[in-house]
Amino acid sequence: MINFQMDEEQRMLTDAIGRFARERVRRVHRDAEEEKLIPHEVIGGGWELGLLTSSLPEAYGGFGDYAAVTQVLALEELGWGDLSIALAILTPNLVAIPLMLAGSEAQKEAYLPLFAEMAPPQVTAALVEPRLQFDPRHLETTAERQGNEYVLNGAKAMVPLAGDATLFLVYAQEGEGVQAFLVPRETPGLTVREGEQLMGLRALPTARLELTDCRVPASARLGEDAGSDFDLLLNHSRIAQAALAVGMARGAFEYARDYAKTRQQFGEPIAHRQSIAFMLAEMAIDVDAARLLAWEAAWLMDQGQDALQATAVMKHYVDDMVLRVCDQALQVLGGYGYIREYPVELWLRNARGFVNFDGLAMA
Repeated sequence: MINFQMDEEQRMLTDAIGRFARERVRRVHRDAEEEKLIPHEVIGGGWELGLLTSSLPEAYGGFGDYAAVTQVLALEELGWGDLSIALAILTPNLVAIPLMLAGSEAQKEAYLPLFAEMAPPQVTAALVEPRLQFDPRHLETTAERQGNEYVLNGAKAMVPLAGDATLFLVYAQEGEGVQAFLVPRETPGLTVREGEQLMGLRALPTARLELTDCRVPASARLGEDAGSDFDLLLNHSRIAQAALAVGMARGAFEYARDYAKTRQQFGEPIAHRQSIAFMLAEMAIDVDAARLLAWEAAWLMDQGQDALQATAVMKHYVDDMVLRVCDQALQVLGGYGYIREYPVELWLRNARGFVNFDGLAMA
């Protein structure tokens, strides 16, 4: 059975990340959104918490064992702080965790020690494509084997921190399945373009990639000859997104609850109004239900069990939940919720994108 009791290391980690989110992320998240710039010291401070290095095996410079449940607990706290800043801090995970889960021994030895350094490596991953009805399991970016090389062609969108990245993990269709390829920035045929102006995540720099007859050695395929299980990687991405969504929704609920307790109308707090009280109760139920679904999916993966159905159910519920809760938070604030001085409009804009965020986080 799932154990709801955190061990000592999990509690220490979540407490540290919770303090970081309260004391550093929340202080700058609105300015970062307005200025479209995350302070470097905040990203550095997030990296120093050791969320990734504590999951790296000792053989590659880390000091812990990877556990999806621990990642989910930690990511909820980061999501509570701010989604854009959380995704920026977590961008190295997009390469490190697939390497841990599916990389060949040679790939692990070559790349994983980079993630044990004092500063985060400049790496990112590219999954999303700029087209309607994007399906991560059926990509238009292609990988064709030619001798000892793969030729990549296609386009990618919403690639986080791509402007400074020196290494990309690019997902492409190879035959009937999806595989991932380690592509250095200097590879001929790889071009980084200016990204879209997004409705949310305005503090997170994103870009487009274009791949035109981009040739990489066969050894660049994640897992080399064995390849990788894309469903496994996608499941890990989706539980990360769910944890971030739960954190953000929890933050929206707590803000609306506290506002309703202090906002006076007709001589009493609006929280005394039945319509507001019932809405807050529904929000709390939604957040708890989503959290349990994320925990279940993560626990199944840690046990080595098939989590495909659990993850699909979780994603369907969480994508609706985070939008619903953030919208209800705005309703509790009434007209103030629509004013940029208050954070709920930011949370609502970010919540709207979760249905499209496949590949932007990994846990």
